[in-house]
Amino acid sequence: MVTKTKEESKEYALKMAKEHDVKFIRLWFTDILGFLKSFAITIEELERALTEGMGFDGSSIEGFARIDESDMIAMPDTDTFQLLPWRPKGHQSEARMFCDILKPGGESFEGDPRYVLKRNLKKAASLGYTFYVGPELEYFYFRDSNGTETLDGGGYFDMIPLDAAMDMRRETVLTLEEMGIGVEYSHHEVAPSQHEIDMRYTDALTMADSVMTYRLVVKQIALKHGAYATFMPKPVFGINGSGMHVHQSLFKGERNAFFDKDDKYYLSTTAKCYIAGLLKHAPEITLACNQWVNSYKRLVPGYEAPVYLSWARRNRADLVRVPEYQPGNENATRVEFRSPDPACNPYLAFSVMLAAGLEGIEKKYEISEPVEENVYTMGDEERKARGIGTLPASLWEAIQVTEKSELVRKTLGDHVFDAFIKNKRIEWDNYRSQVTDYELKRYLPIL
Repeated sequence: MVTKTKEESKEYALKMAKEHDVKFIRLWFTDILGFLKSFAITIEELERALTEGMGFDGSSIEGFARIDESDMIAMPDTDTFQLLPWRPKGHQSEARMFCDILKPGGESFEGDPRYVLKRNLKKAASLGYTFYVGPELEYFYFRDSNGTETLDGGGYFDMIPLDAAMDMRRETVLTLEEMGIGVEYSHHEVAPSQHEIDMRYTDALTMADSVMTYRLVVKQIALKHGAYATFMPKPVFGINGSGMHVHQSLFKGERNAFFDKDDKYYLSTTAKCYIAGLLKHAPEITLACNQWVNSYKRLVPGYEAPVYLSWARRNRADLVRVPEYQPGNENATRVEFRSPDPACNPYLAFSVMLAAGLEGIEKKYEISEPVEENVYTMGDEERKARGIGTLPASLWEAIQVTEKSELVRKTLGDHVFDAFIKNKRIEWDNYRSQVTDYELKRYLPIL
């Protein structure tokens, strides 16, 4: 892969903008909750923006800054320049670039999730590793945002007659590829009107940017077709929720550091320690991977979402799965972490997963034997005897575990850690004070 210098990337962005008659450039960045933020500049401002960045008020961005330190600089990352396919083409077309958020003095802003991930990738690089990820994001199509009326009754891998959902999925794949995002698979998922598009694995920073783009594209194409797409983890009671299984591996140069041809599982000591790190620290990192009250409606036994701290090769009930080795394809050796959901902040989620794995490697954690039996059918005593713990069962439990975690605080940095915990406490307080339909139906007739 040829890496452009900063000056070459800048010249490329300016050249592309001129060739495609770009009038507006949308500058994208992400708040601590993983919501995409954007403001537009005109082509006349582009060269200055690439040199000096563009100033904005950060006090209204969730988790960014107090009112007395609100001045921020959005510095475009020219490597992320892409035309927006759903905007007018030719005269006055539009492009986007992701931005790094800086303080007025030019130093990185510690509250920027993209900076958090960059900092953790730098640590991996200092140990000789490149972190690759391939997330599988599931989502639902509904008639609109006011309810959960589905568009189809299909199931897993179903080949249903051509309909709006299939057309939307096809157009989404084509749009993603037009924006330089490689796609490996797209298919119908288990639940009615549930779909999945899997992006081709790449380095974690590129993938985090791609996840943000993916979520917007899925919603944009659905809107164009008069439907609504949601990444809400569990929108419908009684059927599967939406997950974001994250396949991950560490490379040293061109070599997959997770592969060992002499091991019975084809896993290196590095891979085993990484898995042990994920399992040991999974409860602490759950809040960053499953950050909403609704996330924990998905993490219940019986719906494919993992809740028990175990690993396996074939069993999809486990938290960590190691896809079976295919002879001659050692670069595909990877670890699949199955608890995250698609509504998380990918910059923070990738950061804490990497940190947990690296902690396992650095401290040489011992891995347990894989659990190939169905963990859900075991009794509590058997799970306890085999040392199989569980993930937090609610947002409140996750907050309590995470706020004591030195690993997560170190990974996210004090600014993001404190702002994130504060926001989640507010969310939990707002939720627990609500009177729900369940309570009215259950208690009003009898109390």
